[in-house]
Amino acid sequence: MALDEDKKRSVQEFFADDPEKADKEFFGRVANPDRRGFLKRTGLATMAAMVGTSIPFHRNMPIGFVPAAMAQENVLIGKDGLTLLNDRPVNAETPPELLDDAITPTSRHFIRNNGIPPEDVDPATWTLTIDGFVDTPLELTIADMREQFEVVTMALTLECGGNGRGFFNPPAKGNQWTYGAVACSEWTGVRLKDVLEKAGVQSNVVYTAHYGADGHLSGDPDKLPISRGVPIAKAMTDNILIAFEMNGDALHPMNGAPLRLVVPGWPASTAQKWLTRIELRDQVHDGPKMTGTAYRVPAYPVSPGQDVPKEDFVIIERMPVKSLVTFPANNTDIGAMETEVRGHAWSGDRTVSKVEISTDFGSTWMDAELDAPVNDGAWQNWRANVTFPQAGYYEIWARATDSEGTMQPFAIDWNPKGYLNNTMHRVGVRAS
Repeated sequence: MALDEDKKRSVQEFFADDPEKADKEFFGRVANPDRRGFLKRTGLATMAAMVGTSIPFHRNMPIGFVPAAMAQENVLIGKDGLTLLNDRPVNAETPPELLDDAITPTSRHFIRNNGIPPEDVDPATWTLTIDGFVDTPLELTIADMREQFEVVTMALTLECGGNGRGFFNPPAKGNQWTYGAVACSEWTGVRLKDVLEKAGVQSNVVYTAHYGADGHLSGDPDKLPISRGVPIAKAMTDNILIAFEMNGDALHPMNGAPLRLVVPGWPASTAQKWLTRIELRDQVHDGPKMTGTAYRVPAYPVSPGQDVPKEDFVIIERMPVKSLVTFPANNTDIGAMETEVRGHAWSGDRTVSKVEISTDFGSTWMDAELDAPVNDGAWQNWRANVTFPQAGYYEIWARATDSEGTMQPFAIDWNPKGYLNNTMHRVGVRAS
């Protein structure tokens, strides 16, 4: 269920009119016959993840009850200023100005869920299975991974394939992300490549298949909400991690605790959260969100609103070149005639070679100072100083060019699912 503007502002408003219905839609909760607690614990995992821990006395909670920890403006515990786009499953993005840090704090990392988070996320008992076409199937605890493989920390960029969907016209179905379904946090874990090499990748393997412990929205235990994968060549690169820490601490419950994949440069849907199994397959994986039109775009340009046959869609792999202005914020009165402008840029499996800034609606451009990525898979930070010729309204435009010479466009072709929107970011300011 997508939240309307009022419900984005207040959980209380969401529950006021019909608390029983709201309970079910927000948490997936079904109450016991006495209208207290969770029938068969349905929805308890979602509520526990939102408050950041288990709820020992949940049986005493009346229907339509909003935990006090969620009763203020910050709906999602441990998440600072995120905009809630969807309540079931929970999806939330970060306003661009809150992404100003070179490394995204956990509190400002976006949330993209497809199902209901698992309830039992004890890292001490969590296991990961590696099977399929391998020489030696593995079952590893997190402690096993720490002991048997090199533990590494890397800054890695994750971006939802639908980031920017809210700007498509005609509208595309799905979460109406604007700019904030992207982040670059520091992740600690072991390389997927190292684990697969220990299992022994057989010669007929072409694709991985990723499985998590989250439940389907329907409550059917036999259905998976999402199970995606990547070509084996991508899986064997050096910067895909099986991660158990985020920014030097445990993963946030809504970011996949206690174990997840981090696949930089490709749609974040390939970076399975609550990871329990990786299967090596001799065909392109056909799990949920891998077939039909999910995370796919037409193989050729199409007209806005055009109906495209399913067989003409191709799987999204690397994400396109993109930049983001994180300072100043949009619609800001800077109170001066000059300002620093800064932000980030990234481009799938490539690096960014140049970021340019325009303050005259694209008539002229100036180069920004661009940092190299701190490691392969991290976004690149950039900055520039701009001076305005007179008081008034200006727009700051940013565009990036990647290592293959591909430049971020002013506008992109429409596609039915609203994926891969990498149009230039524009920020309006008033100089005085």
